[in-house]
Amino acid sequence: MATVSLHFSSPSSALASLLCFLLLSGVSFAADPFVSYDFKLSYITASPLGVPQQVIAVNGQFPGPLLNATTNYNVVVRVFNNLDESLLLTWSGIQMRRNSWQDGVLGTNCPIPPRWNFTYQFQVKDQIGSFFYSPSLNFQRASGGFGPIVVNNRNIIPIPFPQPDGEIIFMIGDWYTQDHKALRKILDSGKELGMPDGVLINGKGPYKYNSSVPDGIEYLTAHVDPGKTYRIRVHNVGISTSLNFRIQNHNLLLVETDGHYTSQTNFTDFDIHVGQSYSFLVTMDQNATSDYYIVASARFVNETVWQRVTGVGILHYSNSNGPASGPLPVPKTDVSAPWSAMTQPRAIRQNTSASGARPNPQGSFHYGQINITNTYILRSLPPTMINGSLRATLNGISFVHPITPVRLADRYKVKGAYKLDFPDRPFDSRPPRLDISMINATYKGFIQVVFQNNDTKMQSFHVDGYTFFVVGMDFGVWTEDKKGSYNNYDAISRSTIEVYPGGWTAGLISLDNVGVWNIRVENLDRWYLGEETYMRIINPEENGQTEMDPPGNVLYCGALRNMQKDQHHSAATSILNGHLKLMFSMLMALLALVFTF
Repeated sequence: MATVSLHFSSPSSALASLLCFLLLSGVSFAADPFVSYDFKLSYITASPLGVPQQVIAVNGQFPGPLLNATTNYNVVVRVFNNLDESLLLTWSGIQMRRNSWQDGVLGTNCPIPPRWNFTYQFQVKDQIGSFFYSPSLNFQRASGGFGPIVVNNRNIIPIPFPQPDGEIIFMIGDWYTQDHKALRKILDSGKELGMPDGVLINGKGPYKYNSSVPDGIEYLTAHVDPGKTYRIRVHNVGISTSLNFRIQNHNLLLVETDGHYTSQTNFTDFDIHVGQSYSFLVTMDQNATSDYYIVASARFVNETVWQRVTGVGILHYSNSNGPASGPLPVPKTDVSAPWSAMTQPRAIRQNTSASGARPNPQGSFHYGQINITNTYILRSLPPTMINGSLRATLNGISFVHPITPVRLADRYKVKGAYKLDFPDRPFDSRPPRLDISMINATYKGFIQVVFQNNDTKMQSFHVDGYTFFVVGMDFGVWTEDKKGSYNNYDAISRSTIEVYPGGWTAGLISLDNVGVWNIRVENLDRWYLGEETYMRIINPEENGQTEMDPPGNVLYCGALRNMQKDQHHSAATSILNGHLKLMFSMLMALLALVFTF
């Protein structure tokens, strides 16, 4: 990782420095600083649950390394695909302002072929918080390839709590000892995956808390000092299991989720659903008679049957007198009474007095006073057979990826690449079908999206390119009169939300980000089976200010595959690829500056 700041004493020195820098690095830059990373994805052998298996590593690490940036930084990530199949990385929660070209999903990007590389370039514009990256194709996230993203506040913007003494990142998730290819075959055969083999914490298996855990499994140990307060960032990067996170005898003070500061509330344990990210402050205020358990256990399932689906790590005080022992702590809420469990997500509120990425209060946006222009009810049902294959649906449509990504198809006038006829309501009169149907959303509209979960399992839904105000959540079927119970003052704004089985969750979205944006279930099995769609949002008066042009290194596929040139794999080519146009324009601008003196 490199962070660069440039200071020039004169225009001529600026020109010399710019030329030197361009020759050495080739990365793009603007007024804001940048960070640059190389991510090399490859297979390694690991045994997180005691069984040797093939996992996907980033730079040889499983999970991958931290991507660390600050508000408004430009981020450049050169991704080298050393797998044996195509790859895309997506950046969960990063909003990609005006730049869906970098989103890393099949509707917007051609995949990176094996042994090719591709440079992602985006700005974390007006964002702070905790996010993660992961593969979006071929069920690959089930084998790894994920890692954390932290976007820090600028120094001039205070955080709404005392500066922590340190940070600890936990990446938790359910795990199978079969790799993603084997799991794909199970789904392709028309079967469900069944119970996972365990839960990993930072790529490691459980501490031997009882005799059911085999000997020799490597487990996580988090080292802390007594009396200090740590910011704990937790991401559920698993396949399909909601997890309850807790640290024995320690309180979790919730402070942030999906890049927005929350009202600060203490919890003894917290349910984190697939694809969600949270920050807690944890003070090491216990005595050091022993270590303490860190637990991530399966939730909203038959927990007696799923006992082995539990991740256990160790919190080790620097002055600890001995190992942790005894039974694991249990969650306070009972999932057999889901009404009670729903009180926790309902308690998550926006911190309306805190600044976020900008100095204005986050709560100053009076979303409850804006007229709703459209309502979309997106209903999920249990997977069903369509044309002889097991498929998952939204509003009766199981999404089929367009052969040519949407914005490329628009730019080159490829006809029939997709349809803009996604229904805004479920229709029971039509049988479920495969289709390339998307939402034709209106630029600058203010829409209501209701996720109606008529499936049998807890689901998480994610919207790329946006956060949305989570104004309502309940059991039963959503109807118009439910709007009377909405939180129109301090609802949390986020990009991934849980929807209880037999329940609904409503969000409000201001459509100010032009592009093509994925709406999907984060449960990887349902996503793989087609439970997703896209919003196409176009500014009819586009003047080059509301959407970026495709990058110079854009990949071509589908109907445009003949436009794709072979990739030459020299280091110089890969570094410069995709940035020459921007370099030239920056150089011309600086030359103009020089000649004004």
